[in-house]
Amino acid sequence: MWRGAISFGMVAIPVRLYLATESKSPSFRLLCPNDRAPIRNKRWCTVEDREIGWNDALRGYEVGKDEYVVIEDNDLDELPLHTTHTIDIVEFCPDEEIEAGLYMKSAYYLEPEAVGGRPYNLLRAALDKTGKVAIGKIALRDREHLCRLALHDSGLLLNTLYWPDEIRSTKELSIPEDGEVPKRELDMAVMLVENLSAHFDPQRHKDEYREALLKVVEAKMANQPVERLAAPEPAKVTDLMAALKASVEAAQAGKKAAEPVRRRKAS
Repeated sequence: MWRGAISFGMVAIPVRLYLATESKSPSFRLLCPNDRAPIRNKRWCTVEDREIGWNDALRGYEVGKDEYVVIEDNDLDELPLHTTHTIDIVEFCPDEEIEAGLYMKSAYYLEPEAVGGRPYNLLRAALDKTGKVAIGKIALRDREHLCRLALHDSGLLLNTLYWPDEIRSTKELSIPEDGEVPKRELDMAVMLVENLSAHFDPQRHKDEYREALLKVVEAKMANQPVERLAAPEPAKVTDLMAALKASVEAAQAGKKAAEPVRRRKAS
């Protein structure tokens, strides 16, 4: 989806960029309530009161009330911006310094062009040797992004990052101040965490929402009643210690039940 070069000091690495993920979210169409026909979105000119074809529509940047500057595709291709065709590495840092849960956006695989194999391997080896990730900038989809380049499997992965001014502050949230936690409760909570601890294996997890939606679709196609689950009542925690103890016992029981299955798989 993008071709350019990684700028690594005075070294240029010609690369191609590929999306590393794909959405599996269920897709819905908007339908007419009378005849169930799909509704089509139209690009409508409010002055001429007519539909405008997709290829005829222009892209406009608003500079004032009802005042626009037309931006053509070639204007975006020829932006006076170095990162339009270059992933410009500006620094290297330990990966743990990036607050991944807050800053990470999309993921892309980086593949070297035929002539870029040697410098690609050099950057990969340097990241491996230092244990660091690269921070750079890249222009994608009509805007410039902060990005992270890191080792992934046998290649390199690029993650776009949010800019600092895109991160919303937590100052308006009502977050309780740090208070002293009773030792017995903390010990029990740690025990619960340890009983529920495992190496992350994404293959153990699946999208149950899609499966549930397909069951609803199949039931409606067959004119069968849709199975409904009652919404769970939120538990009223009156005794935190008792709730922790019951949680630990349930986790231990679940662990014991899973052990024979693990043994069978191992054997």
